[in-house]
This record gives sequence, C-alpha cells and structure tokens, in this order.
Amino acid sequence: MRGGEFESKMYGLTRSRGSLVRPCEETPSGTLDLSAIDRLPALRCNARTLHVFGHGPDEAARVIREGLSRALVPYYPLAGRLKESSQGQLQIECRGEGVWLVEASADSTLDAVNYLDDVVSIPYDQLLPDHIPENEGIDPLVQMQVTQFACGGIVIGLLFCHSICDGLGAAQFLNAVGELAKGAEQLSTIPVWQRDFLPPPPEQVNVTALVNPPPPPPMPNYRLEHANVDITLDQINQLKREFEQSTGGQKCSSFEIVAAKFWSCRTRAINWKQNTELTLVFFANCRQLLDPPLPDGFYGNCFFPVTITAWSESLARASISEVVGIIQEAKATLPTEFAKYTKVLKGELAKDGDDPFAPPLGYTTLFISEWGRLGFNQVDYGWGAPVHIVPIQGSSMIPVGIVGSLALPNKGVRLMTWCVEEAHRQPFLNQMMTVSQE
Repeated sequence: MRGGEFESKMYGLTRSRGSLVRPCEETPSGTLDLSAIDRLPALRCNARTLHVFGHGPDEAARVIREGLSRALVPYYPLAGRLKESSQGQLQIECRGEGVWLVEASADSTLDAVNYLDDVVSIPYDQLLPDHIPENEGIDPLVQMQVTQFACGGIVIGLLFCHSICDGLGAAQFLNAVGELAKGAEQLSTIPVWQRDFLPPPPEQVNVTALVNPPPPPPMPNYRLEHANVDITLDQINQLKREFEQSTGGQKCSSFEIVAAKFWSCRTRAINWKQNTELTLVFFANCRQLLDPPLPDGFYGNCFFPVTITAWSESLARASISEVVGIIQEAKATLPTEFAKYTKVLKGELAKDGDDPFAPPLGYTTLFISEWGRLGFNQVDYGWGAPVHIVPIQGSSMIPVGIVGSLALPNKGVRLMTWCVEEAHRQPFLNQMMTVSQE
C-alpha cells in the first residue's frame, strides 16, 4: 500500500501513499458500546494537532510504526471502526483493521519554518495525513503522518476521532506508543475501556422530528483571526500574588489566571454595547467526580462544560482577580451539575433546562481549553519530548483559546487563539500586553 508519492513545492515535501498499521497480535473481535458522552453529536469530529520534535532518528517512522502496532494490542478498540446500531446508537466494531500511517520527508529545516511557531503562515495540511482515497473504503479512528525534516527534526501530524478519546485519553495512548516504541515490556498505565459508567438511555423515536427536522442555525457572518499570546511564568505568578492579596490568601491556578485574563481582555477589546450578555465555556475532567471514580487508565470521554455568564460592562470593569473569583465560583458548582446531568441521562431525574453540551454559539460566547496538562508534552518515542504542540483550528466560527505551554526551554503559557475579528485583533493583543504587566 505504499508508493504514489507526490511533491509539494511548499516544503519540498514527499509523502507516501499511506498504509494501515494493525495490531501485532490477535485482538478481540466484536462490537463495543460507547458511553453517553462519547456519543454526543458535537464529538463526531477529528481533533487535529502537530507534534514538533527538534530532532529524531532517520528511522523515526519505523520506530513509531512498531510502537503503534504493539500499542494497538491493549488499545485494540482504536484499531476498530465507528458504526451505528439498529437504534442509531454509536458503537465500535472491533476487527483489528488498524490505524492509518503516512511517512513523509521535507527538504527544508524546522528552523526555516520557525518550528511551526505560526500555524497560520504554514501549510499545516501538508503535515497532516492526506485524504484517504474513497476506494480504500476505510475510516480509521486514528491517522498519523510522520514527517522527517532535513535538519533531523520530526513533525507528527495527528487526526484523532474525538468520539473515542478526550484529550487525556489521546495523550495516554500516545504515551503508550512511546513506551512500547522504546522497548518497554509492560505499560506504566494499563488502558481501561469501562464505557458503561454512563450508558445512554434507550432511544425514543420522535416521529414528528423525523418528518419535520428543525432548521439549521444561521451561520455567523464573521471571520475569526489567529493570534498567539505568550505569558511568562513570572507574569502568571505576579497575577497569582495579586489574587492572593485581594482575597486574604486564597489560592488560584494558572489556568484560572489565564482564563480570567483572556475573557477580560477580549471583552475590553471588543467594547461591547451595554447590557450584552457574554458567556465563557470550558470543559472540566470529571473522572474523579463519579462514585466510584473512574480508574487510572480510562481513556474515553469524561468531561463536563462549565458555563459562566456575565454582563459586558461589569466584566470590562472587573479586575483580573475579581474575574478569577467568578470562575472559581462556577467551578465549585461542577460536582452538583455533573451529578444532575448523569441522573438525567440515567432517567433518574427529569430534564430541566437546556442541554449543557450545547451552549449558545456566536461572537458573545468564548471557549477556552487547557492542553498543557493533558500529557502530550511528555510523549517520548525515544528521542525526547516534543518542543511544542500545535493545535489546528476546528472551526472558523467558534471563538476559542487553547492554553498550551511555551516552546522549550521557555517556561510559561502560550495562549493560541481564534477569538476575534480583524478589527478587534490588535486591540485584543494590546489589552493582553497591558494586563500582563499590571
């Protein structure tokens, strides 16, 4: 299944046609059910990331291929395929079909493309696995491209089906690939499926809905611009100290500081009309909120949205410390709200209110996601951890910020955003610079 190479003038990039990597041993066959969270329609998508390594061996693709093949034995569901049951419920059909791997090489160096520091100005699509031909008849849950640059650097482009893993789960799998690629006999974390922790209720067919489906929501008419903001560890610690002083010694996390800065600065930059209701949404890991908690090694989706609303004028006037307080108050309600949601799904409680996983979409809603603690930065295939992780924008219409780490050896946070229109981009950046120096 190799061959069919082509040239890209952008990088002088040569890409193989790609092939399936199957488990190196026989694995269980059959159909596995997914949890109610796995089956959320919003997760029927591929998360796309670039993992940048400053150096690596010439045989990097072979090393990763062998690690993948070994990892797909304990993680055999990832070698399966999505299917729908006769009731329309999403499942995994396991037959050991494998994941998709493309090998590539680039004539340029990573330094020449600034280590992919600016994802907007690079042809990132060339570093992600190309579209699988329809005649292949496959739709893998995991797709990977390993590109070797002329300097010896490596970029791994990854497509991961979100219905199977959240960020923690995807990073857990990649760490397993790394351990096995380096020759480990046993994994440090044993994978756990356990999707029955939150089974979906029996589907009730709504005949009216089938005959008269609701119209799709109108598409926004704005275009979001990319902007990176680097926040040093010193700046974060300074804002933490200000919060402690204003609250009599109360602590806060780096994520809370960055989220407060982000929401406040965007609000001030846009200069909303009075009485505009603004929304901040982030997703919290809920593995430890279940009774009993999910075991270490669980790699499915288990998170819940924390949704916060505030009026534009009060948010613009608030200090960063005050906004951190608002975020902490909302986080404190997470155990209660998640417990209520699970009871609704189990049929133990009547549904009351809107779907928490369907917040209002538009320019007034801002999403923020923390990637620095997922585990991607620790993945080591035998040549060290990545220099940095580059997320690829999922939607040009959803304002979002992703909290990652600064490229090594720097310490701090890189906030990667698609959150404002062109008219608001520079005011937003100016606000972020000003607030970080308060």
